[in-house]
Amino acid sequence: MMEEPEKVRIGMTRSREFGGAIGSFFMVLGLPAGVLGLNILCSQNKCGVQMPKISTNWQTYLDKEAALIYVGWFLFQAFLYMLPIGKVVNGQPLKSGHRLQYRCNGFFALIVSLMAFTGAVYMKYPIQVVHTKFIQLITSGIIFSFVLSLLLYIKARRGPNASLAPGGNTGNFLYDFFIGHELNPRIGSFDLKFFCELRPGLIGWLMINLVFLTEAYQKNNGVLPPGLTMVVVFQALYVADALWFEDAILTTMDIIHDGFGFMLVFGDLVWVPFLYCLQTKFLAENDVHLFWYCLAAIGVLNFIGYFMFRGSNSQKNEFRKNPYNPTLSHLETIPTTTGNRLLVSGWWGLCRKPNYLGDIIMSIAWSLPCGFSTPIVWFYPIYFTILLIHRQRRDEEVCAKKYKASWDRYCERVPYRIFPKIY
Repeated sequence: MMEEPEKVRIGMTRSREFGGAIGSFFMVLGLPAGVLGLNILCSQNKCGVQMPKISTNWQTYLDKEAALIYVGWFLFQAFLYMLPIGKVVNGQPLKSGHRLQYRCNGFFALIVSLMAFTGAVYMKYPIQVVHTKFIQLITSGIIFSFVLSLLLYIKARRGPNASLAPGGNTGNFLYDFFIGHELNPRIGSFDLKFFCELRPGLIGWLMINLVFLTEAYQKNNGVLPPGLTMVVVFQALYVADALWFEDAILTTMDIIHDGFGFMLVFGDLVWVPFLYCLQTKFLAENDVHLFWYCLAAIGVLNFIGYFMFRGSNSQKNEFRKNPYNPTLSHLETIPTTTGNRLLVSGWWGLCRKPNYLGDIIMSIAWSLPCGFSTPIVWFYPIYFTILLIHRQRRDEEVCAKKYKASWDRYCERVPYRIFPKIY
């Protein structure tokens, strides 16, 4: 018999990640400083690791128009999310056995956003304000993230115990504020975590890229810079893919395990849109010339990464939906005591996280057009590799506890974590 949600209690969290409360304190301060610092280091005048001149004028960081643009964009995406368009899917079972429902219309929101951007360019709206007030937009996002995270923590404190995140219920304000106190905070049917994961930040990242590309097109008298155009197309494909397969995120650690606190709020709303565009920002502000065969090789590399990323994710998602699908009958699996089966062939026999390997290959392809004149443009692939290794280890700890002996057999069968023959 299924337990009622209110009868399920979330116990106190015993283990802590990211250095506990002290680590959370430094992350809460360091992450915003990192986003601002990297964008200040890589500006129109120069892009390098030398100490820049830090402005003491508050207007360099705070601006009313920038704040209105940021909040307006968030509300615009929230409006699109609430429209009764797109399929409604069930999430993974909660501890109570209950499944939350999610409306997946992210690709629709992307198309509408692209149409709105096209309309703004056609109507000669000064979209360059996004570039000229980039630092102020970042600051607006940081303030917005702090406020939203605080409201989420207050909501969790006033809500039922059953809604709390198993990993964010330590009783320490700073740690729970950072890691996320509530698992799936909702206002009615509006799921805040699901909305923020793929909407304002991810689509916003693409819009920022398009601003840079449009500016370069206008500056070059109607000629698109090849390197910049290539990276914008690569990243547009990545964003479109995430939103087309939006329901796949419901099986990720972010949705299933992590609470929605400052870590994910800031990551979704500031880190993604304002750091993932470092390559396009650099290419828009600096002339980088590459031979056609270099661009062709980079294009092939990105295709390989995307082919691996999409192929492995599709294989995994189809297997999770229906393990008995005839098209998957050739795949070998290991049974577990939970009733689930672990894939050990196909893409998932190559390594334990072939989708991560594809992600890393694509990230390298995005930085190669920038060249090697500054390490800042290589921040994304370096950071992303570290992130995915850390995430793989977190996931492995959960799986080892969940599947026990079956997981040991799986590790013997698939010994490499992300990089075959290496790691």
